Amino acid sequence: MRIYNFSAGPSMLPLPVLEQAAREMTDYNGSGMSVMEMSHRSPVYEAIINQTESDFRTLLGVPENYKVLFLQGGATTQFSAVPLNLMKTGKADYIVSGSFSGKAAKEAEKYGQVTVLASSKADNFTYVPYVDKFSPDADYVHICYNNTIYGTTFHYVPETGDIPLVADMSSYIMSQPVNVSDFGVIYAGAQKNMAPAGLTVVIVREDLLGFARPETPVMLDWKIQADNGSMYNTPPAYTIYVAGLVYKWLLGLGGLEEMKKINERKAKVLYDYLDQSKLFKPTAKKENRSLMNVCFVTGDPDLDKKFCSEAAANGFVNIKGHRSVGGMRASIYNAMPEEGVKALVEFMDKFERNNKQ
Repeated sequence: MRIYNFSAGPSMLPLPVLEQAAREMTDYNGSGMSVMEMSHRSPVYEAIINQTESDFRTLLGVPENYKVLFLQGGATTQFSAVPLNLMKTGKADYIVSGSFSGKAAKEAEKYGQVTVLASSKADNFTYVPYVDKFSPDADYVHICYNNTIYGTTFHYVPETGDIPLVADMSSYIMSQPVNVSDFGVIYAGAQKNMAPAGLTVVIVREDLLGFARPETPVMLDWKIQADNGSMYNTPPAYTIYVAGLVYKWLLGLGGLEEMKKINERKAKVLYDYLDQSKLFKPTAKKENRSLMNVCFVTGDPDLDKKFCSEAAANGFVNIKGHRSVGGMRASIYNAMPEEGVKALVEFMDKFERNNKQ
C-alpha cells in the first residue's frame, strides 16, 4: 500500500506515470529495450526528447524566441551558470527571500559585484520582500520564486524593465501558469513537480545566449547546449522520459490552469485548518504563503518530534521540517492527491485533541 509522501524533494510522482513507466521498463513502445538502455542518439530516443520539449512548451506557453534546455547538475549548478552566461558588466541584483536565493547570491559574488536589494533573513524568511527599484547597470535581477524551506512564494513578478529577470522556479514550476515572457531566464530542478532527481530545465530567451564568459565550463554554456539540442553530451535520458510522462499527465488533467485550481483547493484545506488550530501554527506570513510547501510548528520542539513520529507511523512520511528550521513541512506538490491532504488534516485534528496544551 502506498503511503502519503510529503517530501520536499525528491517528491512523489503521479501514480499513473509510475505505472506507465513500470509497464514500459523492459520494452519501450516495441523497441525491445528500456529507455534506460537506449542510445540518446537513436531515432527512438530523439522522438522522446522532442515530444517532451513540445509538451513542456505547450504547458507553459513558451514563446518561440526562448530555448528549452534539458540539463544536469541540479538548480545549484545554475547558481554558477547564471552569472557566467549573463554577467557582461560584472554586476547583478539579487532578492534574498530564502536559503537558496542566498546561496545563489553568494555563488554569483565569485564572478562580479552582487547587490542584495532586499532580504527577509532577519525575520527568518517568513515573507518575500517587495522590490520595485533596481540597479540601472545590473546585468540581471535574480529571484527564487518559491522558498521550499520556509513555505513562502512570490505573489508578484518584479518589474525590472529592460533588465533580464532570472527566476529559480524549482519548487513552483508546473504548479500553475507562468507568463514566461516576464522572464529572461527560468530554471528549475525537476525533482519537485516534474520528474525524479537528475534533470534541470532551463528556459532562456535567445537574445541572452552567446555571452558566456571565456572561463565558462563548456557544460555551463547555455549557447553550446542550445546549439546541440541539450545533447552536447549524454543527457539525463531516463529522467527526461519520465518528465515527458508527467507533462502528458498534466495535459490530460486540463493543463496548468486546472492544476492551479487543484493546488489551491489542497492548500486551502490545510491552511484553513492551521488558521483555526490552537496547537499548530503556520510560520509564513499569510500574504506570501506557498501553495507547494506548507510549514508549521506547535511551539514545542518535543511535541513537534512526537507529531512527526506518529505521523510517519500512520503513513504520513517526510513531514519533518528542514534541518535548519525544524518544525513541520507538508510539501503538497502536484502529485499529492487531494485525499492525502484531507487525510493529513484529519490526523492533525486527532493529534491536537489528544495533545491539548
